[in-house]
Amino acid sequence: MMITLLKGKLHKARVTHCELEYEGSCAIDTRLLEAAGILPFEQIQIYNIDNGERFTTYAIEAEAGSGVISVNGAAAHKAAVGHRVIICAYGQLDAAEARSFTPNLVYMGPGNRITHTGHQIPVQAA
Repeated sequence: MMITLLKGKLHKARVTHCELEYEGSCAIDTRLLEAAGILPFEQIQIYNIDNGERFTTYAIEAEAGSGVISVNGAAAHKAAVGHRVIICAYGQLDAAEARSFTPNLVYMGPGNRITHTGHQIPVQAA
């Protein structure tokens, strides 16, 4: 059996651009892609913290070190510059691999700079 798990995420990134007339996709600073283990053209889910929108697109590279998070094409209707988003990529693993797999979690600060990374999400307390 194959199980779909979180592979990598960029947590609380800020949208820097919305380009309605662009061909599509989400341009992401190459260093951020690498830190999260997200490949160019990989399918991603974007969860907009500020308006509740959730949508699927694919990642493309933006200039390394730029901090760019550009929501492009039709998806530009679902975000605005300054919105906080969570960008996730998922992978499928067999049940044995899934038991020991840990995702690349990347936490963002001002300017879309990495504040810290991890591989575990703390247990949520009641």
